[in-house]
Amino acid sequence: MRFSEKEVDFIARYEKRGNSYRLKVYDGYKADGSQNVKTKTWKPLAGMTEKQIQKELERQLVLFEEEVKCGNVSNANIKFEIMADKFLEQAKLERKLRQLTIERLEDCKERTYKAIGHLRLDRITTMHIQKFINSLAQDGANKHTGKGLSVKTQKLYKGFISDVYDFAARYYGIYLKKPCKEVHTVKVETKKREIYDLEEMQTLVNLLSEKAPLKYKVFFIIAMFTGFRKGEILGLEWSDIDFENQVISINRTSVYSKEKGIITGTPKTENGYRSLKVNDEVMNAIRELKAEQDENIAKLGDAWHGTDRLFTAWNGLPMGPDTPRHWLQKFCKKEGLRYVNVHSFRHFNATALIEFNCNVNQVSASLGHSDPTTTLNIYTHVFSKVQA
Repeated sequence: MRFSEKEVDFIARYEKRGNSYRLKVYDGYKADGSQNVKTKTWKPLAGMTEKQIQKELERQLVLFEEEVKCGNVSNANIKFEIMADKFLEQAKLERKLRQLTIERLEDCKERTYKAIGHLRLDRITTMHIQKFINSLAQDGANKHTGKGLSVKTQKLYKGFISDVYDFAARYYGIYLKKPCKEVHTVKVETKKREIYDLEEMQTLVNLLSEKAPLKYKVFFIIAMFTGFRKGEILGLEWSDIDFENQVISINRTSVYSKEKGIITGTPKTENGYRSLKVNDEVMNAIRELKAEQDENIAKLGDAWHGTDRLFTAWNGLPMGPDTPRHWLQKFCKKEGLRYVNVHSFRHFNATALIEFNCNVNQVSASLGHSDPTTTLNIYTHVFSKVQA
């Protein structure tokens, strides 16, 4: 009786043999119908507790199962989906990638597996990948806008596939020509970026000063004057504020993870770690916020969770990443103002710097971009307008 690749399961077991354990992996069936059994001996280190032994046994079983599975793929006849799952498992174990990066890659699985997951690594061609990328650019691919997925998102999918091939070579010695190398992303029609003009921003700042709760007033004033990202502002702690020299430093971000909730992350790039001197208006607003928070801490006592963050919920826990957006939407509607998303404050700041004749290196450093080329690509039209 013959079994198809889909029907064959890998089953791992272990049994105690004196001071060691014998690991067994049942690797499909032979031509006569009997099972293939691969074994390996593992001995615990001296001093390990029963709990530690049990945990390590489970890990050793997984590793041995991987060895058996990939040891049988001398010609890389393993499906993309299987190798991709191994890549993601290892990425989580090594923790070299940011939590949000791993979650974005996890989000890539459904579309990618549907397109090429069933194909063997050695049979996936450039044409397979190009066809997949082309499909991502088609109208309807983006469920929110009804348009195609952006070039940036297409690159994420392409990078995911490329990473799996790198992983197969690095961990399992499966060296294949990378089918992504000649794949090109597809330009899609994007919505024009909206930002507040100077008059609108002045009106908004005046209304924030008159009618907004202090923490929201301070949040949006910082966003306007510094161009910091939303997550960078939410990640600010009082130790990042140099009141004497009027300097704000970015050392972390506050982001939302589907798996872990609100977490503290690192800035987007190495250049994201930066310090910026601010004017009296910004620093005085921050001083007011500090005084208000100190009063709340005194009132709440043990109910206050000391996170040291500037922007918190009522009990001191970090403010949610969507809270500023939800609040601004309601505030603009109430006051009859045009609503533009929170990230537009960053674009407003960049545009203002350029219009005040800051060069591309200065603007890039202020925004924390990894390379001035990134700044130039995003704000080419603004630089061109100022030069004209």
